[in-house]
Amino acid sequence: MTSVRQQPFSIAKTTVRAGTTEKLEIPIANLMSGTPVSLPILVLHGREAGPTVWMTAAIHGDELCGVEIIRRVLERVRPETMSGTIVAVPVVNVHGFNAGTRYLPDRRDLNRSFPGSLRGSLASRIAKLLMTEVIARCDVGMDFHTGSDQRENLPQIRADLDDPMTATLAKVFAPPVAIHSRVRDGSLRQAATDVGSTVLLYEGGEASRFSARAIRAGSEGALRVLSHLGVFPGTFPPAPPVLISRSSSWIRATRSGILHLHSDLGDHVAQGDTIATIHDPYGQRLGSVKTRKSGLIVGSTHSPLVNRGDAIVHIAEITNE
Repeated sequence: MTSVRQQPFSIAKTTVRAGTTEKLEIPIANLMSGTPVSLPILVLHGREAGPTVWMTAAIHGDELCGVEIIRRVLERVRPETMSGTIVAVPVVNVHGFNAGTRYLPDRRDLNRSFPGSLRGSLASRIAKLLMTEVIARCDVGMDFHTGSDQRENLPQIRADLDDPMTATLAKVFAPPVAIHSRVRDGSLRQAATDVGSTVLLYEGGEASRFSARAIRAGSEGALRVLSHLGVFPGTFPPAPPVLISRSSSWIRATRSGILHLHSDLGDHVAQGDTIATIHDPYGQRLGSVKTRKSGLIVGSTHSPLVNRGDAIVHIAEITNE
């Protein structure tokens, strides 16, 4: 089969030639000091025609694992040997990233502000800029996240597993578990799906630090997807089967006190297992926390101090798919 030479790729008033990489900075706004803030974008435009794939990270500014995942992926990919195009935005929430915080300066959640508006809040304007300059130009997207609020997530894909192509790519990514998840209003995943993109949302690790396991699983999974799509010429050994979940829920603290977890991320638990105990500062045991259902632990808190009702362990029920 004869390959087709790729046409130049246009983005943000810039033309990227086939077989080249272009680094772009699209203006967002100025800080109150007058310092300009820009959205960093890397475009790898292959020599041969193929799909256009976007990768985003740090939509929440303190979620850093995705930034490193994208770096590792791009370290492996060369535009002169690839097909199609990769548009990477390693830091979407530049304000939060620089401040080490999840949100924007006005405390808005950028991932609840899509598709955005050029006449709205700062979050809405950034969302609109990303949608216009990146998402609208792409066919497939991978959005990288971590746990928040002192929580860590097992590497996982959250996606619409009822969509055949999305389900296939989730299994190609090959995380330990793929969780069927409806889109949330205002999220990038919802807005991108609405304009025709196939989207995988990756969760792994925790905020404000690197997790070796999450970064490795994320970068290897992204490369497998790029290889499956024909973008990346590399090959990989067969991945282990992906566990599928269509339902998950948080187990919450039954008392306020000092938490002692007895199970770890990735553990399989049975209904009625004791997964935690809670003590007071004198060492007296106040109570225990038991599972209501069997499943896989896909998220947990790292905080040793809990109030009654705090989410402590996230359990995904595993199906036979």
